[in-house]
Amino acid sequence: MLSSCVRLVPATVRLVQSGICITSRSFMDLKALLSSLNDFASLSFAESWDNVGLLVEPSPPHTVNILFLTNDLTEEVMEEALQKKADLILSYHPPIFRPLKQITWKSWKERLVIRALENRVGIYSPHTAYDAAPQGVNNWLAKGLGACTSSPIHPSKAPNYPTEGTHRIEFSVNHNQDLEKVMSAVKGIGDVSVTSFSARIDNEEQTRISLNCTQKALMQVVAFLSQNRQLYQKTEILSLEKPLLLHTGMGRLCTLDESVPLATMIERIKRHLKLSHLRLALGVGRTLVSQIKVVALCAGSGSSVLQGVEADLYLTGEMSHHDVLHAASQGISVILCEHSNTERGFLSDLQDMLRVHLENKVDIILSETDRDPLCVV
Repeated sequence: MLSSCVRLVPATVRLVQSGICITSRSFMDLKALLSSLNDFASLSFAESWDNVGLLVEPSPPHTVNILFLTNDLTEEVMEEALQKKADLILSYHPPIFRPLKQITWKSWKERLVIRALENRVGIYSPHTAYDAAPQGVNNWLAKGLGACTSSPIHPSKAPNYPTEGTHRIEFSVNHNQDLEKVMSAVKGIGDVSVTSFSARIDNEEQTRISLNCTQKALMQVVAFLSQNRQLYQKTEILSLEKPLLLHTGMGRLCTLDESVPLATMIERIKRHLKLSHLRLALGVGRTLVSQIKVVALCAGSGSSVLQGVEADLYLTGEMSHHDVLHAASQGISVILCEHSNTERGFLSDLQDMLRVHLENKVDIILSETDRDPLCVV
């Protein structure tokens, strides 16, 4: 009879029998994991044009033991993920961006989907949600500049309005008008919330009406008020804005505690990104000893985010030729590091943060084959 034993160790149970060792790991249900990832950085932070979230889902139920992190999901990276028994791939860039019209073996992105589904591997992409997040990619990139204060170049807005409706309408009703009739009429319009309070206007006691409404209800309220010239002439219509989110948004405008020569900044960036070379366009009238105090940065492709921003230096992965020329003509130097080189290093920080956020319930591993497709030769 074969001998067997059970040995308990913290957070792990090992069953040893006939020389075979089976390890029981912690895991998370896919839906619970997705909820936790959204708590870490809400997908609502992402740009409207982006394709974020769960892109490939194995048939439920699906549990995740191993979460695999990569910047780009290529076929080589997929092979590595399968070899390492990944249950969910978190790919910073979405491997599916434009709609797929078929799933065949002809194109590499379609093959990614096929292999993921065949091997019951989910694919999740946060992309610009992580760009905007306070603890995200752009904040990580700013760490390489040295001591500085930073703020988003384009702040994100909250996903919802602070109150019901997109517009606020305010008007006053004096005592010579039928207050009850007016209140009854506006309350009878759908998607309208009404409040009223006493106010003294032009030494006359009046009732101030304030209502929030949707765009659709706005036209109905205006149509009603326009029937009464006295009401309509004193009506104020306000367009409500979603509130800005603190420390959240695209790009970062960084002001250094102490200015440094451009040459020093170049070495800091190389060290932070672990690069031996980068591309530099000197601003008109600038040299390597010119002082850098304000840096505008955007991980990845920064042309649209950095356009028109006043700074001594632009730092990004890539910009168009003409955008570089324009920045340089304004006396702004430009550093380009290739697209994913300004993003990939964040994954190490992400690994540490997610271990804490997910309470070590899943194993989190980094791709070893993921790399920028461009190199200097």
